[in-house]
Amino acid sequence: MNNEKRSFPPECNFTPAPDTVSIADSEAAFEVIHDTLLNLWDTVNKLSSIRPPRRERYRVTIFGSARIQPGTSMYNGVRYLAEELTIMGCDIITGGGPGLMQAANEGSVIADPENLTQSIGIRIDLGFEQEANPFVEEVYLHKTFFSRLHHFVIASDAFVVLPGGIGTALETFMIWQLLQVRKLPDTPFITVGEMWKELAVWAKKYTVDVEPPMADPADMRIPNCVDTYEEAIALLQEAHSKWKYCQNEGSGMGSN
Repeated sequence: MNNEKRSFPPECNFTPAPDTVSIADSEAAFEVIHDTLLNLWDTVNKLSSIRPPRRERYRVTIFGSARIQPGTSMYNGVRYLAEELTIMGCDIITGGGPGLMQAANEGSVIADPENLTQSIGIRIDLGFEQEANPFVEEVYLHKTFFSRLHHFVIASDAFVVLPGGIGTALETFMIWQLLQVRKLPDTPFITVGEMWKELAVWAKKYTVDVEPPMADPADMRIPNCVDTYEEAIALLQEAHSKWKYCQNEGSGMGSN
């Protein structure tokens, strides 16, 4: 029997560096992963501070239900809304799905035969509704709601909220809060329909008209609640005119 002690070449005598962590040390490895993920969020936050360049066209995001069928009065009304905004020179952004999202994208395409504006869809990967609606000309796909919601914010100059369900409510409250805390300065936020008026009444009742108050009365006036598409169009025409004026001033065109 050979009892001779084996020796290995120097390159095999590996000694871990003092600042490394063994994968076998689960607690230490978890700490590294945890800290790395937090650092990634910090990186994302820093990248998010870079704002998009000045856009050629005003961009209006339209939120609304995915369940409204073509041919209904609401579908046709939203299509008309998007048509009027497109004729005004606006790009239209939606979630890219069916229902009122499709109505808005359809209106954008119908009113733009020369393809001067864009019909945009910002999608979420849900495992169903795989395809964007057929009227989306430019599509983005997100894996998480968080990144998708942030994309809406950085891509848009105004928001219009139409009747919808839980997803539309999530989008509505996100924009409402960002305006409340001044993360979206001077951004039109228009809701259309009775459901949103009633939501504003509910919010005031349970956050302002209580002791102690949990919100400022001014916060309740952030959504501009209207009854008709025509009212929404009129507000956006005014906002679009201000935007164009500021764009021209910024480029020096209005300095004479």
